[in-house]
Amino acid sequence: MKKNRIITYQQAINEALVQEMQRDKSVFVYGLGVPDHKRIFGTTSGLVEKFGPQRCFDTPLSEDSMMGLGLGAAINGLRPVHVHIRIDFLLLAMNQLANMISSFRYMSGGKLKVPLVVRVVIGRGWGQGPQHSKSMHSIFAHIPGLKVVLPTTARDAKGLLISAIRDDNPVIFIEHRWLYWQEEEVSEKPFVIPLEEANILRKGKDLTIVATSWMNVEALKAAEILEKRGVSIEIIDPRTIAPFNDKDIIKSVKRTGYCIVADNDWLHCGFSAEVAARVSEKCFGKLKYPVQRIGFAPTPCPTARHLENEFYPSAIKIIRMIEKMLKLTPTDLSKEEFYSHEKKFKGPF
Repeated sequence: MKKNRIITYQQAINEALVQEMQRDKSVFVYGLGVPDHKRIFGTTSGLVEKFGPQRCFDTPLSEDSMMGLGLGAAINGLRPVHVHIRIDFLLLAMNQLANMISSFRYMSGGKLKVPLVVRVVIGRGWGQGPQHSKSMHSIFAHIPGLKVVLPTTARDAKGLLISAIRDDNPVIFIEHRWLYWQEEEVSEKPFVIPLEEANILRKGKDLTIVATSWMNVEALKAAEILEKRGVSIEIIDPRTIAPFNDKDIIKSVKRTGYCIVADNDWLHCGFSAEVAARVSEKCFGKLKYPVQRIGFAPTPCPTARHLENEFYPSAIKIIRMIEKMLKLTPTDLSKEEFYSHEKKFKGPF
């Protein structure tokens, strides 16, 4: 087999888990649905067969107690990977996360490590409504002691997950369900991507877009369309938002003078506000236009499809924002085909 092959985001996560479980016997994977026939969109396929039910197992529907199990395992020398198919229900484990897991290393004076990875799934699909559609990454990034990672590409999914598993601190690892079928050339060998490095997905000179998770897909589509008009867009994926390294973003905005933050979340008190504040502070004299932000509509997510389409930001909204900032006439989008994963996405059940 070739060292580098084209594999999906889903396969990259699975490969990272298999390789880390082979390398380190202290790594185990658990969570609701982990060993069932769907295997969390295929990301846990083969684990129970390869490593047995002691290292890959299902759990009761009890987020708080199962998160506590992860804490107990982590401080006793194991490296648990706790999988949640809905980030919304991490709210039921917030006491463990915010009061215990995030603080344990600090409260022990560094004597106790908490190498716990919490894999959580976000994203839209088949009209999920308000209780199955949140992102909430800014909430976890707000809490000192938690690391928060949002991989977009297949290569990032593998390299960042391996880094997260090897890290001695708790990591919230957030996966968008529409990214599971993204394909990329990924090394077969294990490798790490540092948790504090951004990824410049596309180089450009006219405007900087900082995007998280699925919004990178929308931003890339917008850049592709505007390139036909001679507009050069740079796209930066922070990948890790806690800790947040803004070096590449600041460098880019100082060069372009324009910045849009396309966040896969609500805007109020969110990660987009943090990026906008830092860019405004550190690039104040270089900005040619105020930093603009794009994200979810400020409502609970609607269930009806036509309203859901309005709730989620898209490449079209990014294009219109860029046109406004650069004083361009509106682009004719009538012949453009915008990306949708609905033909592939089948739901987790």
